[in-house]
Amino acid sequence: MALIPCQVLRAAILLSYLSVLCHYKAVEMPAHHTYGGSWKFLTFIDLVIQAVFFGICVLSDLSCLLTKGSDNQEQERQLKKLISLRDWMMAVLAFPVGVFVVTMFWSLYMYDRELVYPKLLDNFIPPWLNHGMHTTVLPFILIEMRTTHHQYPSRNSGIATVCGFSICYILWVYWIHHVTGVWVYPLLEYISPLAKIVFFLLVTVLITMFYILGEKLNSYIWDLDKYNEAEEKQVKVD
Repeated sequence: MALIPCQVLRAAILLSYLSVLCHYKAVEMPAHHTYGGSWKFLTFIDLVIQAVFFGICVLSDLSCLLTKGSDNQEQERQLKKLISLRDWMMAVLAFPVGVFVVTMFWSLYMYDRELVYPKLLDNFIPPWLNHGMHTTVLPFILIEMRTTHHQYPSRNSGIATVCGFSICYILWVYWIHHVTGVWVYPLLEYISPLAKIVFFLLVTVLITMFYILGEKLNSYIWDLDKYNEAEEKQVKVD
């Protein structure tokens, strides 16, 4: 039996994301008042994705609790739709985008922080908030994967959705540059147009790989659990 019920963990994680979002929006940064506002940053988009996802998780938990023991077929259908939405969002957005943001941010930060998170931002964003945006996302999503089995869509459908999300964001970045003449990330100021294309292709490939990683990890965790349960039953029989 888990030390902390997964329903409690989800509620706590949701509250954590809501707190991070509120504190981030309260930060008075010049970038928040330029074209696109916070929505031009993938980190902020990811925070919204995670908050919405865990909100759906909490809603599905409450729905399960309220409909427990009920024979209402319509309620059962609505609950199944909600769980399907939860699983779909985990597969194609919450896991691949969340893992991508954490790995890409800290990889570039360790190489040269000025390329992705200039030291000037330390005057606006405290360290705990930075970690709330760029670090805790990974353990939170891994906790969710470990505590709840998620039904992944077909491989082709999942990859198409992930690539669609990536392409939409890349087009959004280019549109912001077209309107303002400024790239969202300092890194893009230093590389040639051809290098930008290669960079964005690599980004799309990487986020697709994270989708496949999530699919494999989900199957491994829950297939292993089924194997362990079968072993325990066999031991009891013997």
